[in-house]
Amino acid sequence: MRRTSLVVVLAVLTALFVGASGRPPASHWVATWTSMPQLTEPSNLPPAPYTGADRVLDNASLRQTAHVSAGGPRIRLRFSNAFGGAPLPLSAVTVARPLDGRAGVSAVVPGSVLPVTFHGKPSTTVPMGAQVVSDPLPFPVRPFENITVTAYLAHGQGSLSITSHPGSRTTSYLVPGDQVAAADLTGATPVDHWYFLSGIEVLSPAPAVAVIGDSLSDGRGSTTNGNDRWPDVLASRLSSAVVNQAAGGNRVLQDGLGPNVLARLDRDLLAQSGVSRAIVFEGINDLGTAAPEAAASTAADLIDAYDQILTRAHAAGIQVYGATLTPFGGNSAYDSPEREAARTVVNTWIRGHFDAVLDFDRVVRDPAAPARLLPAYDVGDHLHLNPAGYRALGTSVPAGLFRND
Repeated sequence: MRRTSLVVVLAVLTALFVGASGRPPASHWVATWTSMPQLTEPSNLPPAPYTGADRVLDNASLRQTAHVSAGGPRIRLRFSNAFGGAPLPLSAVTVARPLDGRAGVSAVVPGSVLPVTFHGKPSTTVPMGAQVVSDPLPFPVRPFENITVTAYLAHGQGSLSITSHPGSRTTSYLVPGDQVAAADLTGATPVDHWYFLSGIEVLSPAPAVAVIGDSLSDGRGSTTNGNDRWPDVLASRLSSAVVNQAAGGNRVLQDGLGPNVLARLDRDLLAQSGVSRAIVFEGINDLGTAAPEAAASTAADLIDAYDQILTRAHAAGIQVYGATLTPFGGNSAYDSPEREAARTVVNTWIRGHFDAVLDFDRVVRDPAAPARLLPAYDVGDHLHLNPAGYRALGTSVPAGLFRND
């Protein structure tokens, strides 16, 4: 290669890595994984003996895995007591690398366990309604890596009102005693829920994209421990972090499973570190639970709510991309001509008013019956998608929408 050509190549590579300013992009704390906090329903509380008459996880350890999106040299953890009926005392916490790098396993790589501290202390108490953020940890993570978080509660949480994320699609483990440093949890009880852990942040120059959604983003119909929800598929295609702030049964206008979107927007979007983009894919449960005669007015209220989301996000410098609502024709609970007409009205508004549009309706509907899902993508209830359907959504999003942050 001639010298002049080599100089040109080096200049191009330098520009790519350091940007127009001539300096490498500055690292900052950015959310790389989240679980939307919810009040735990009685059926989703830890199984016996981990739920007693007036407390949970008394003298017990909880091991959970999380699938990060962006990587970096340091991380910190967020624990939420948003819905707790008593303070949440965390007696000890560790991070580690799961055995073979897998999600939903009880074993960790020997020698990988690192204690977590809070203001230099090995334990902390999260007040009612609050959250805590750990000290930064010298625990490098790669993009799309699974990491293990283990917490010990010496005396449990003194209430049956606790904070969790039931739709984890990931297996966690409960075991008696202080097992935060154990290489494996022999005889542990598996549960497919997350408790208390609400976020992981990484020191990175990457921006974050927050997904606001319901069970179609939370991944009902996806593979347990497979991390194949559509936000996971999207994250695998981007240099941005993607954090999933969705919950099954959630609604935009009214509380359902978890607070309504307008009530949780500050916590689940505006207060998340490093978020520059949001995707709103929610409203199906609002239409589906509305009385047929009220579907038209619910559609109008949804449009007003979307406008509020745009106004509040724009004030925080966040661009908002709207995803059209996917079909539910044939679903035994939601299907009706009035609700389908309302879905059409809402989708028409979405296509003309967000900063960009992700036309999920067009991606997964049956061309021969547009009010229904394509059979190849239907998990079987004519509302939720199978892994192929989620993959279709995740791959349909133009990656160029997330450049130039």
